[in-house]
Amino acid sequence: MEALPLYKFWGLLTYHSQDLLFDSVATTVHRTKKQQEAIAEALTSSPDKKGALHLKSDAEPSKPIANIEIHRQPGGYISAENDQDLNAARVYSGTIEIYRNAKAMGDGSKAGSDSIGLFTAQTFKKHFPQKQPLRILDIGCGTGEQTLAFKRSFPEAEVHGLDTSAPFVRYAHAWAESEGVEIIFHQANAQATDFPDGYFDLIVSHIVFHETSHKVLPEVMKEAYRLLAPGGVFLNLDVPYQPEATPLLKQVTNHWQVRHNGEPFWTGFIQTDLKAQLSDAGFDQDDILYVYEPLGPGAFYLVFGGEK
Repeated sequence: MEALPLYKFWGLLTYHSQDLLFDSVATTVHRTKKQQEAIAEALTSSPDKKGALHLKSDAEPSKPIANIEIHRQPGGYISAENDQDLNAARVYSGTIEIYRNAKAMGDGSKAGSDSIGLFTAQTFKKHFPQKQPLRILDIGCGTGEQTLAFKRSFPEAEVHGLDTSAPFVRYAHAWAESEGVEIIFHQANAQATDFPDGYFDLIVSHIVFHETSHKVLPEVMKEAYRLLAPGGVFLNLDVPYQPEATPLLKQVTNHWQVRHNGEPFWTGFIQTDLKAQLSDAGFDQDDILYVYEPLGPGAFYLVFGGEK
């Protein structure tokens, strides 16, 4: 298809529209940098704060996060000029808002909507209606907006968010405090955490695994299995473009993401046998969940995981 003028034109428009997306958001982010950092500092240093933040300077991010500007976000997800710098997180959060409104998924009218987190919680309740998790971990929590949904959905639970990016978890902590929601955030690598065995009743993720690799994906799954209490649930939402569910043309345009858009594991993820990986991590075949859940008109998520 590379020789087709229409394919070239589509690629050109997609590439440059994303440049415009980052440029427009970054203009505001850089202009308001000091003001927003001051607001975040006031929120997170307040004696009335509800949650907590645990930073770990030796939490080494794995590839491709460590060496790729994912989705070509300038500077990537972990860049920071100093210990107060939130720009990487604010650019990410701002561009997500534009995507959310463009796709009209969930409550797209509200900045910082936790609609995907609420959808994840509802999906958990749908498939595991008898369970009431008391400790929840959101791995790859990013800027934390969706993490808040788990505390709102399970008010009695102790909720943790984990990400390898210091700017992201600093932003997430400030966001949670601004919303008055008690969350404990951690800068850590999901492949090897400091939590004890069997600590969590529910471990979730959202669009995380397609940002890993063939090496990292099984390590994260094995760590999640270790962290689950007996009867605990591992529940993940990710891109629903697996070959069994996606026309060939869409598979081709998806692979464009790998070649031109800072998504090196996009095709690798959708071709991975996730059921086999979950089984290798320790989940019994009969306890593995693998379904496509509709989010809205024409929108789906792949939901996969299992019960320990």
